[in-house]
Amino acid sequence: LLFGMTANAQDKPAEVYVYSTYHSCDFSKQDRADALFEQTQKPGYEAAVKAGTISSYGWLAHQTGGKWRRADYFTAGSVQALLDAQKTMTDQEDAKAKKAFEEFGAICSSHDDYIWRRVAGNIGTVTRGGAAFSTYYVCDQTRESEADALVTQVFGPVYDKMVADGKIKSWGWNEHIVGGSYRRLATMSATDMKSLMEARADLVQALEDNVLGDTFTAICGDHADYMWEITSQNP
Repeated sequence: LLFGMTANAQDKPAEVYVYSTYHSCDFSKQDRADALFEQTQKPGYEAAVKAGTISSYGWLAHQTGGKWRRADYFTAGSVQALLDAQKTMTDQEDAKAKKAFEEFGAICSSHDDYIWRRVAGNIGTVTRGGAAFSTYYVCDQTRESEADALVTQVFGPVYDKMVADGKIKSWGWNEHIVGGSYRRLATMSATDMKSLMEARADLVQALEDNVLGDTFTAICGDHADYMWEITSQNP
């Protein structure tokens, strides 16, 4: 029994929490926001990954979707680790970085922060492709655990097979911990936008053929779709 318990503990995936910031930006100046990220925020993220303060990060550019034009995220093993990492990186900013952040704030003047926890998938453990499709769901909070079970037990194997077949690079189903009205996030990535949309079409077909698709829609009926270009990440 003891050996069995040890094996189960070892088999349990490590916790992954994601701190995501979704930016609303001046469309005419968003390329400058990308440059500012590369010059100031990216070095801090790279140093944090190297130090083990965070496990991964990414910078996303809007391709299709709603009001968010840019997004950045970083991952760690707990909510407290995310908050500690954020404080550490902020404390290490120099005067030049602070000035750049002021310019960035003038371009991307509002944002929405979310903290997510990975429920299923391989995000935070693999390098994502260059393009991502993310769906942000508004769900019936009394039935969210039922939606999680459907994704983990029914839809998850479909995603896993697509990874094994090389159709997608990564996927994740994440639960809301802190943030706005979106309660769940489904995301997947592929090598490029063409591959991503082909994979998306295959996924929709596979899930439409599943009778439990209607049950899921009844729980998480409202949603917003975004297509992102992942322009910077590690790993």
